[in-house]
Parts: sequence; structure tokens; C-alpha cells
Amino acid sequence: MKLALCLLTYNELTGCKNDIPKIQKFAKGFDEIFAIDGNSKDGTIKYLKSKLIPVYIQKQKGLNAAYRDAVNICSADAIIFFHPKGSIPVEDLLKFKKLFTRGFDLIVGSRVIKGAKNEEDNRLLKPRKWGMLVLSLLVALKFRKRGPIIWDVLHGFRGITLKAYKSLGIQDSGSITIDIEMIVRSYKKGLHCIEFPTKESPRLAGTSHFKTLPTGIKLIAYLLRELARKD
Repeated sequence: MKLALCLLTYNELTGCKNDIPKIQKFAKGFDEIFAIDGNSKDGTIKYLKSKLIPVYIQKQKGLNAAYRDAVNICSADAIIFFHPKGSIPVEDLLKFKKLFTRGFDLIVGSRVIKGAKNEEDNRLLKPRKWGMLVLSLLVALKFRKRGPIIWDVLHGFRGITLKAYKSLGIQDSGSITIDIEMIVRSYKKGLHCIEFPTKESPRLAGTSHFKTLPTGIKLIAYLLRELARKD
């Protein structure tokens, strides 16, 4: 199985400087490595190119569009999506290939299952983690046909075979709902899904590109559209 690594970037120079040298130490584990960039202005693009990583600039805004572009560019059998923010251990990238060879279609690095760590775990109140668990349970109860529940439906650290991705019928390429769409559509298609624990720490620089309220509204709107779909 040929495996590709796609780096999803937007003004992540600090994170890239932390993660890219580590990734390049085991670059032989991938048949291709490239970046999809949302038109960064902080030097991210120049840095990636200096490390001989091909960079493709998005023509359309939105995370869905970034995934779509990555799949169209990829020539491997499966692709891993990774946000180089300095918040996820890059050595966890090596866990995907074994799971793909076992026949899994979609693999998610989870921040909320046993053995994992969420950046809220040291706090008394964990609204982000608790909200994730509730959302993941509701999605599974409504859409899952078989297999385990995926408890981290919004984490962008994931891999999928190209055959599986193309079978999902992802819509609305200008949106940011791709991560939950992939889970819901995989459930509905009866694909083989699995997650493994990973440990999240706070990003090294900057703030999240996905603000809670507007992101939540878009997720709800997407779920309502999905409920109306016939396939």
C-alpha cells in the first residue's frame, strides 16, 4: 500500500519549524509528502519549500476544499491528514500504515479515548472534551451501522484510503465540516473505522482557526442537511 502524508497549513510557521524536522526523520515511511496551504502570510510556504516539500495553495477557502484538493493531488492508496501545530506527537504518524494493512478504511487519532490526552485534561471543567463525547455519541446512535464508535469526530489527525474517501460523496466544499462528514458518511456506508489514542498539548503559537460558536452553527447546519439526505 502506498501512503501519502498531507500537511494542512495556514500561518503555522512555528508549528512547522517544530514538526517538519521530526517528520523528515522518518520520511521514508511515506511514498509522498505535500502540503495544502490556505494562503499563509507568515512565511509558512517559504519554509516548507525550503524543506523541499511541495506546497499547493488552495483556490477555494474552507477545510472541505483543502481535503478535496489533497485527494485530487494524491497518487497513493491512502492519505494521512496532519496539522503541524506542534500539538500532536509526530511519531504517531507511523501508526497508520499497520492499521491500513489490517483493512481499515478510516483511521482517527483520538484525543478522548483511554490512553489519550486532551489539552483540557488538567482542568476541572472540560467543556470541549465533554461536548465532543456527547456529539460523537449522538452521531453514532443516529448513523452508525456497524463497528466501534469513533469518539473524536472532529479531530483532523486522521487517515483514509482514497477509495473510501471517493465513496463518501462529500458535499459543500466551501465549508469546514469535513471531519464530522467523513465519520457520518463512513457510518452510513458501513466502512471499517478505528481510532487510536494520541496525546494533545496546546498549540505552540497562534489560536485555533475554528472558533467555537460559528463552527458549532456550521456543524448543526451540516447535520440537519445530512439527516435530509437519502443515501
